[in-house]
Formats: sequence, C-alpha cells, structure tokens
Amino acid sequence: MERIGVVGAGTMGSGITQVLAIKGFQVLLHDIDQEALLKGIGRIKKQLERSVEKEKISADEKDKALERIKGITVLDELDSVQLVIEAAAEDMEVKKSLFKKLQEICPEDVILATNTSSLSISQIARATDRQDKVVGMHFFNPVPVMKLVEIIKGEKTSRDTVKKVKVLSENMGKRPVEVKDSPGFVVNRLLIPMINEAAILYEQGVAGAEAIDKGMELGANHPIGPLALADLIGLDVCLAIMETLHQDLKDHKYRPAAILKDKVAKGELGRKSQQGFYNYG
Repeated sequence: MERIGVVGAGTMGSGITQVLAIKGFQVLLHDIDQEALLKGIGRIKKQLERSVEKEKISADEKDKALERIKGITVLDELDSVQLVIEAAAEDMEVKKSLFKKLQEICPEDVILATNTSSLSISQIARATDRQDKVVGMHFFNPVPVMKLVEIIKGEKTSRDTVKKVKVLSENMGKRPVEVKDSPGFVVNRLLIPMINEAAILYEQGVAGAEAIDKGMELGANHPIGPLALADLIGLDVCLAIMETLHQDLKDHKYRPAAILKDKVAKGELGRKSQQGFYNYG
C-alpha cells in the first residue's frame, strides 16, 4: 500500500496522517470543514517542526512528509486510495453514513478501516456491501507516540483484511494486537471505567484531582493520572465510550459519573477546551 485516505482532520486523524506521511505513505486527509482541515494540517506541521527541534527527524524529512499530505474536502477524491482510515466523530450513525458513501466511492478491493474507540465494527460494516473488508484500527492518543493499534475483526471481516492492516500497522512503526469485536474492545474496557471511578472519587470529595492522579502515578506506577488522562483524551470522548459500555453491556457498574456528564454539558472537555478536571488556560 502506498496511498491511504484518512477521514477526519481532528486530533486522531491528523496524528494518523502524520505517522503515515513520515513513514513514506501518500495521504489524502479529508474533512468536510475547510477550517478544521487547515487546523489539522497546521497541527501536523507544528508537531513535525518540534521533532526537528528535538533532532528526531531532519528538516528534509519534515518537508518530504508534508509534501506527501494532500488536504481535501470532497469525499469523492478518495476514489484513488488503497485503504481508508475513518477517524470521524464517535457516533454510530455518522460512521454508518460515511461507510455507505465510501463503499460507493472506493473500488471494491479497498479496505475500509474505522478508528472507533468503542463502537461495533460489525454494525458499521453492515452499512456496506463489503463487510469482509471492514475492520477496526483503533489508534491511541497521541498517535505519533503511542505504539499500540487494536485490530478489531467484525463478524464478517476476512483474515486477508486483518493480515493487511496488521502489516500496514507494522509499517507505520506500531504494534498491532488482534481483539474481538466487543464494546470498548480491550484497552477502553479497562481504562474508561477506571477514569469514571476517579471522577466519582473527585465528585464525592474523597480527594482532589492532583491527589487522585498522584496516587495512581506513584502508587500504581502509571505514567499519568486518570483525570489528567481523561483531559488529554477529551471528556466528551470518555463519556461517549462509557455510555456505549453502559448501553451495550447493560451493567450498572458502567454508569457514567454525573460530574462527567455535567462537565461535557458545560463544554469543559479537557485540554482541547482549556478546561476539564484541570485548567489549561
């Protein structure tokens, strides 16, 4: 594979694009919002410039990586790619609508991958007539740093599709692990309930945010505390995953913390809004 499409120029989409470009892939980065697209490409440029400053890559490597990225706002331009990675909003109807359009635009041998963090791969695949070529590729934030990619096989995903996305992941410098199609998959099934419990502890006044985070950093050897991590992920994303777990697994222990709902309703989404459990203003 040489030419990859990425749908969604947000934090995850731009991170995936950055890694693909630096590894030599030609990337078409799509977003329906021109401003969001320019912001995403600007984010990539800024991150690559930092890598040059830290002497992780050369200025020439940065320039060549940026040359490999083409921003587009028209989905039809993805008709020339060999694989698409969707990194749009974590909303089932949005993803199903996108995949239905993509399967009409892209040649029938093109693999359609989703970066969903919790939604059913099989359900997304049913929006297409190529369920064997629909697969989950769940990257982690920040994509240029985090090595893991969860490869999620839907009920009709072929072994050939899984094999190809594993090879692609490795060529991106990632470590792929194959997991079953289940709400939250593996990492978020473990991680998000922990974040939710930390939010409940904070809400109940058991300890402050810094005390909770230091407890997990120094007592459990975590590199970052759960509330700071929630702010990094985005409280809206954490809430969406927790609601998916609660709805799909029908277990009371997955009920989202009230403070998580309250902060999202107020627009306090973490780092991206400058306010979450911590203030970043």
